[in-house]
Amino acid sequence: MDGSRLRPPIDPLLLSTVLIRTFNGEAGLTNATGFLFARGGRLFLVTSGHVLFDEPSAHFPSHVTLELHTNAENLAEVAQVRLPLYRNGLSLWHQATDDAGQIDVATLELDRTLLPATALYRPFSEHQLLDSGDAIEVGSSLLVIGYPLGFHDPLHRTPVARHGIVASPFGLRFQGKGYFLVDARTHRGSSGAPVVMRTTGGHEADFPWILLGVHSSRLDDRSRDAELDEALGLNCAWYADVLLSLTRPS
Repeated sequence: MDGSRLRPPIDPLLLSTVLIRTFNGEAGLTNATGFLFARGGRLFLVTSGHVLFDEPSAHFPSHVTLELHTNAENLAEVAQVRLPLYRNGLSLWHQATDDAGQIDVATLELDRTLLPATALYRPFSEHQLLDSGDAIEVGSSLLVIGYPLGFHDPLHRTPVARHGIVASPFGLRFQGKGYFLVDARTHRGSSGAPVVMRTTGGHEADFPWILLGVHSSRLDDRSRDAELDEALGLNCAWYADVLLSLTRPS
């Protein structure tokens, strides 16, 4: 299931992230990014909440699709997995809230038995989340892994990495919300991307990444003059520990 099976080997990080396409019936709507997270034998798709439901933009998809690699010898072989978002009128996905309002992170549990038997993927786990005593400095280097504007390697079906840095005090809720700031160049389609940092320790030496957050959207200053001032280039990344709440057993 991980990158060590591939010839040539590929970083498992690229097998954690999937291209999401949203649909309303048969009509295609948007492209976005998601990633896989495992906990207690269960498997989840994680993405931004607004990818699955967004009232301000009248975005109400009925289902999403994602692609999984299926051949360790040939990355060009993929299978498409269709995931309904509703059953009997009730949403199958979950989104968290806190005292400041809704958190733009959503999870959708996946039935492993419905995935291709030869599917290649590497989910994040609780081991990739920060321990309470870990400190992340402002300016620390990180990566945003995703599909900006839907862009990716169309042959090998792999995402791309954008480099960035932590741009606000990590651990503090920027503007009172459950996110921190990332200075990175991002685009539409990156919503739901994992924000990660390489680590030299941890429980899984073959997957040396810490999951810091979930990329949500670009953040701009409303006072900026669109003609005179450049965009800030800052982004909101929701703290990844929200996944502990969203994947807690019912």
